[in-house]
Amino acid sequence: MENIMGLLRIRVKKGANLAVRDTRSSDPFVVVSMGAQMLKTNTVHDNIHPEWNDELTLAIANPDLIILLGVYDKDTFTVDDPMGDAEIDIKPYLESLKGKPQALPDGTVVSKVKPTRENCLAEESSIYWKNGKLIQDMCLRLRNTKGGEVQIQIEWIHVPGSKGL
Repeated sequence: MENIMGLLRIRVKKGANLAVRDTRSSDPFVVVSMGAQMLKTNTVHDNIHPEWNDELTLAIANPDLIILLGVYDKDTFTVDDPMGDAEIDIKPYLESLKGKPQALPDGTVVSKVKPTRENCLAEESSIYWKNGKLIQDMCLRLRNTKGGEVQIQIEWIHVPGSKGL
C-alpha cells in the first residue's frame, strides 16, 4: 500500500443515447481501465439508456496515467462490440483535493471544469464538498461512435499508510 497515493472510487451511474449494436438495442456494460487495472460494470440488457449504478475502485499510484472508460455491447457468441470510449481526467479533481476542502461547509462547490476539446466532458462538471468527501460529477461524451454519454461520479479514498497526494 505504500506505493499507492490512494483509491479512486468511480460510480458509473447511467448512459444515454448509446449506439444500437444489436437488431434494435444493445446490452451495454462499461470497462474502466488504468495501466494494468481493468474493472467492469454489470451488463444491462436491451437498453440504450442503461442505469448501472455500479462502483469501481482504482488504486492510484501515478496520477498521470490515463483512465479510460469504454462502453461495450455484450454478445454471447461473438466478440463484444465497442460502443464508444472516453478519458476520465482526474487532474482538476486532485488539484481541488490538495486545497484542503475539509474546512468548507457541506455542499460548497470547490471548482467547476468546463468542457473543452482536450477533455471528454459533455457539460460543465462541478467538484464539491459533501458529507465529508470531495465529489466530482461528470457527464462524459463518448468518442469513436455516433453519440452517447455516460454519467459518472468520482471520489477519493485516503488509504492509511499510503504516500498520499
